[in-house]
Amino acid sequence: MGMFSRLAVATSALLMLGSAVLAGDGIHKLALQISDNDPQKMNTVLNVASNVARHYSEIGEEADIKIVAFNAGLHMFRADTSPVSDRMKSFVESMPNVAFEACDNTRQAMARKEGKDIEFLEGVEVVPAGAVTLMELDEDGYTILRP
Repeated sequence: MGMFSRLAVATSALLMLGSAVLAGDGIHKLALQISDNDPQKMNTVLNVASNVARHYSEIGEEADIKIVAFNAGLHMFRADTSPVSDRMKSFVESMPNVAFEACDNTRQAMARKEGKDIEFLEGVEVVPAGAVTLMELDEDGYTILRP
């Protein structure tokens, strides 16, 4: 994906957020899906999370952001294969409103295939199923984006 395409994706994501309705508690809710083992997409997800968090912070509003990984996107959170581990560490340390949720179904499948336990980076929470988590977040008023 070229620079123009990445910019178009990020701009589209922010425009969609602009039309999102505030949750009943006054918090903007965003869930970002990562399901590809693609460092460029992983960085785009982190860029969108950072931009959204900064935007709402600058205008004095709150945002709750969840990054949900499943399928090949789980590599984003893996201690042994994450191409964005340094950025993830920085997010965990400096952005408490961004949560990382890893699909346990995918983790178990990877562990069986690789014959070893799958360890995650610090700050990653395991959820039973990434797709189900996204559905439930949608039902709870989160805007779901797959940048």
